[in-house]
Amino acid sequence: MRPDTPAENVDHTAEAARLERTAGLYPEDAEALLLRAAAHLELSGDRPTASALYDRLLSSTADLDNPHLVRALKASNLWEYGHEAEARAIIEGVRAASPQDPAPWVIVAESLESHDELEAAHETFTEAVHHLLTGVAEPPQPTHPLLFGRHRVRRMLGESHDEWDALADTVHSLPITLDELHDPKRVWSLGSENPAELEAEILRLRAELGAYREALSRPFPVAILHWPATELTELLEAYPTLESEYPTHETHLATIESALRELASSGTPNLGIVTGTVPSYEAFAASELSSPTDATLLPQYATTLAARGRAVAWPPQQGAGCWCGSGRSYGECHGTTTA
Repeated sequence: MRPDTPAENVDHTAEAARLERTAGLYPEDAEALLLRAAAHLELSGDRPTASALYDRLLSSTADLDNPHLVRALKASNLWEYGHEAEARAIIEGVRAASPQDPAPWVIVAESLESHDELEAAHETFTEAVHHLLTGVAEPPQPTHPLLFGRHRVRRMLGESHDEWDALADTVHSLPITLDELHDPKRVWSLGSENPAELEAEILRLRAELGAYREALSRPFPVAILHWPATELTELLEAYPTLESEYPTHETHLATIESALRELASSGTPNLGIVTGTVPSYEAFAASELSSPTDATLLPQYATTLAARGRAVAWPPQQGAGCWCGSGRSYGECHGTTTA
């Protein structure tokens, strides 16, 4: 299923089953695929089976990329079908762990908010923004929901604006202000018999829906294949004929940056980079009944990695590390104008 498929046209149970089968074929991507499968199960109403998938991930012997995210999703799901005490315990555990990823914070805070635990939600949002954004000049895009969620909860609590609310206002891009979007009185206008009030509320809801669609309905990125130095050395030792594609590692990195900049200047949206490994590429070639020496497989391999959720957005956000893995920030590495 493409991310922009209308929800009403999705068989969530079948899609969850398909993702589970895919996870069996690509165990290195099992975490991302099973999380998507669990989301479909939640949408289908089969929350116990979704919890079983979260438990399956958490009990796996493989190291998870984001165990706090899995726990947060499990807590949110549990609370929705009556397991409040267990959900609360997991939420407290996530908060105590102070994850560096904004997503678990958002999920547990919104779970508290949705169950009218506004004070606890406010504490969680505030703890998260202090933990992740103190001393940060420009909040990265993944942290924006923390600022918006905190602003929303504070409006419902009747709190006056503070410095974090002001920051939320600066990163908010919709034509309707956050104060309007988060006005507690809006819910009452939906029951109004005044056509003008109803029309105004419909416009606000459309603006919010547009923001959600923009965030959730992006197609797969146009992805460029990146080989780390050690992987490229191993690849060329095993398949020397590919040296014509990759004369040197430095040339390979420069070509990636140049290609992405050219695509960006032509107006191509949603660009990304996928990182290859030799075992994964060999498995892909075998699945295509072809040889890894066939250079035409390389772009197909990149597209397959992107479709499996392995793409990292390009360009990196301001202050983020460079995509090449040098350890320097992107602005100090391939993000320079002379790159």
